[in-house]
Amino acid sequence: MSKAPLKYGFTTGACAAAAAKGAALMLRDRRLIDEVEINLPAANGVKFRLHGQHLTANGAACYVVKDAGDDPDVTNGAEIHADVSVEFFTPHAIVLQGGEGIGRVTKPGLAVKPGEWAINPVPRSMIFEGVKEVLAMRCIPATFTITISIPNGRELAKKTLNERLGIVGGLSILGTTGIVKPISTKAWTDTLDCAIDVALASGSETVILSTGRTSELVADKKLSGQCPEECYVMMGDHVGYALQACEHKGVKEVIVAGQFAKLLKIACGHEQTHVSSSELDLQELARWCAAAPATARFEQLCQSANTARQVLVDSEYDASLMELVCRRTRAAAVTMAPELSVRVLLAGYHGEMLYFA
Repeated sequence: MSKAPLKYGFTTGACAAAAAKGAALMLRDRRLIDEVEINLPAANGVKFRLHGQHLTANGAACYVVKDAGDDPDVTNGAEIHADVSVEFFTPHAIVLQGGEGIGRVTKPGLAVKPGEWAINPVPRSMIFEGVKEVLAMRCIPATFTITISIPNGRELAKKTLNERLGIVGGLSILGTTGIVKPISTKAWTDTLDCAIDVALASGSETVILSTGRTSELVADKKLSGQCPEECYVMMGDHVGYALQACEHKGVKEVIVAGQFAKLLKIACGHEQTHVSSSELDLQELARWCAAAPATARFEQLCQSANTARQVLVDSEYDASLMELVCRRTRAAAVTMAPELSVRVLLAGYHGEMLYFA
């Protein structure tokens, strides 16, 4: 039985552009509207439902409820608000600013400069394009101010890596196409790209790629004082992408930090470590163990164990076994990104460091 197709969604940038155009239309026409149509970089004539419409003498406001489709996203269901106000007999201008729940950039390396609102270039362009289209025929000189806000954006931002990236006070308005592909890795890979850019902008030539928070903390403890916090990038399952992005952006050295099971997946050549291949990975580990005298005694353990963690624990954290997996991890990482210098840090399951080379 085939699965139903996954539903696409829309970025915060697309929602902000729709809300801004809707508010501009209501301000111009002096009436409330329920729907607005905008063009996206990836699609034309996309319609958005408007909510919370409000009209005053010198302004209009509304919001779009973000629908991320079937993509897991902390902003799914968030209200993306836009307020457009006008001040007549002032210089012709359209000003874009952030309001409640929109972050400000504080570190270099992102798409916008430090001090600016965290509204990325493509969403900025989409917002300006829609509002200019509506207000192009105005005759009286005026300044229009667009304010984008997300009422619970500050709380939602705590569930993201924004603070690590130097975006404080709320969320970013993101998106390059306007469309979110379902269960794609787009949100993660966009964040990884930003995080690597910030790391490079900090002046460091080393990036620490961790598979999770525990391994990141272990790496931070080991490398305390050697690398600024901006160099710690949580890649999650997206190992191949993170390594190749580092290579492409000119990172000199990468430290891959992870626990035994995750490192084994990388060692087996998985560019995505969420893949369900535990049994095959253990069989591969058994073959590696059998091929070396120092680890040959663990072949049967690998074949009978239920998990990679069980192998590590039942081997009593054997140094030769850990060295084998870390060496294979490094070789696989270099295969994925040949120009990178790679070191591997094995984090224990209780916050301890087990191996680093």
